[in-house]
Amino acid sequence: MLCGTRLWRAGLVTILCSAASAQYTLTEYSNGLTVGSSPAGIVAGPDGALWFTEYNGNQIGRITTAGVITEYSGLTGSGPVGIAVGSDGALWFTECFGNINNNSIGRITTAGVISEYSLTALSCPYGIAAGPDGALWFTEYLSNKIGRITTAGVITEYSAGLTTSSGPEYIAAGPDGALWFTEYSVSRIGRITTAGVISEYALTPGCSPVGIAAGPDGALWFTEYFGNKIGRITTAGVISEYPVPTASGEPELITAGPGNALWFTEWNGNKIGRITTAGVFTEYTGLTASSDPWGIAAGPDGALWFTESSAASSRIGRLAITMPSSVPTLSPWGVLLLALLLAGAAGVELHRGTRRRASAPSQ
Repeated sequence: MLCGTRLWRAGLVTILCSAASAQYTLTEYSNGLTVGSSPAGIVAGPDGALWFTEYNGNQIGRITTAGVITEYSGLTGSGPVGIAVGSDGALWFTECFGNINNNSIGRITTAGVISEYSLTALSCPYGIAAGPDGALWFTEYLSNKIGRITTAGVITEYSAGLTTSSGPEYIAAGPDGALWFTEYSVSRIGRITTAGVISEYALTPGCSPVGIAAGPDGALWFTEYFGNKIGRITTAGVISEYPVPTASGEPELITAGPGNALWFTEWNGNKIGRITTAGVFTEYTGLTASSDPWGIAAGPDGALWFTESSAASSRIGRLAITMPSSVPTLSPWGVLLLALLLAGAAGVELHRGTRRRASAPSQ
């Protein structure tokens, strides 16, 4: 992993790096973001921007692909976490970490108009995803339920078939027409049909799955926070696990992204990870130290956008990958010419280095 120039100006840090055969640019944005707001979930919106939650700032944020940030306040339940695009073209989000006695599902239009729908106290809604039935489906971490809310605000909750105190966290629509979710506290993957029928699949005990997303291969991919693995489960329930290269990387959220791969955040590893459907990893560095990367989403500009939730940093990150289109080949004469050019360049550089040392002031 090689990182070159770090360009900085107020509220913007850009790093130019290379990893394996790809080059990448990592940029962090903080201008317009409330200090200590701790951005969490992030999703590509229908307006060409990225929308995110601020669980300490108690706001919803929006960032354009040019890096311009706008924040929207006025939430009551607050402590927003998950966020998803609804079938109505609005952004829907969960409110868990604020007043736990006033948990809600929130909705914000692209014009910034906010509505909230109350849930049972101490339910702690967490992850949220659009379902194939036009409704939004969400997890209730504390009340141990899976919830459904229509775009008209009608709420239904399901618990039959769910292990006691399972701690459901994130949820995603699967290619089979069902919703799949992680059960953090009991290390299982759950599945719920749009009729509310729940099934569960056991993982390695203590692995604590968190994020989940549908992959380009027709399977569901998920993170194992304490297991430090990326998992894959087919719609038939067949599970595979792949160890993250960085020890104690603590993978958090995951999304399908460029290159038909899955991309994920490493909370403790302070990296962005990539895994192909064949299980090959690449990791990307350059984030602000101890930034606690959390949410991640593929943007309309072909880049990966992610949140840095540390109260000390609180930034929105962007990772742009440039893959070489082809590897050039050289003829024997081309190889000879290149060798001569490199030798000449080395001689010039040596000469320059000698001059710099010679002109250095004496101590």
